[in-house]
Amino acid sequence: MSRDTTSMSAAFLATLKRDLLIAYKRKNDLMNPFMFFIIVATLFPIAISPEPEQLSIVSSGALWIAALLASLLAMDNLFRADYEDGSLEQLLLSPQPLYFMVLAKNLAHWLVSGLPVVIVSPLIAYMLNLPDESYLALFLGLLLGTPVLSLLGSIGVALTVGLGSRGLILAVITLPMSVPVLIAGTLTVQETQNGAPLLAYLAILGAMLLAAISLAPLASAAALRISVN
Repeated sequence: MSRDTTSMSAAFLATLKRDLLIAYKRKNDLMNPFMFFIIVATLFPIAISPEPEQLSIVSSGALWIAALLASLLAMDNLFRADYEDGSLEQLLLSPQPLYFMVLAKNLAHWLVSGLPVVIVSPLIAYMLNLPDESYLALFLGLLLGTPVLSLLGSIGVALTVGLGSRGLILAVITLPMSVPVLIAGTLTVQETQNGAPLLAYLAILGAMLLAAISLAPLASAAALRISVN
């Protein structure tokens, strides 16, 4: 392994560790997306109907919408603290490729806000009467889809990081990009209930994830340079 590769790996791991430690110290930021997901998902039976038959029809869509909104709620924290304390400018001046630094921050963000949602989703799915044969499809779909939501959201955050009030603008930028992921994730659960092969739909989400990993950090890095400079 070359010296440059070792240096990039060390910088990636240092950025990841730093963001995870910051998130651990900020308990509110750590719990808000998780609790928001649970609250939104549990409100659907009240808003629609507590009848098990109706809940089983809308449960997959409800869980994906709740995951999308929870991801959007946590997005604002991705670069905000770094921008306010000046460390984002230091990150831009780093000799290491900004792509890997942004990717590390996205990974830390997903581990904090996305992974807990994925882990708790089968329990919420049971509450919403999701058919038993769809649990694996939901879990694997969210496991592949929620990182895509984080990566796409980081582009919107990077574009608006210098704005004082960015909540509505961030939603306008992020939500349209997230619609294909939402559709693919919901179809993964619904079509597997009808006997469709699970791997076919997971392959679509996997392709989205690979494309997002390849392109989203590049777009976020470019947006950060524009916003900060």
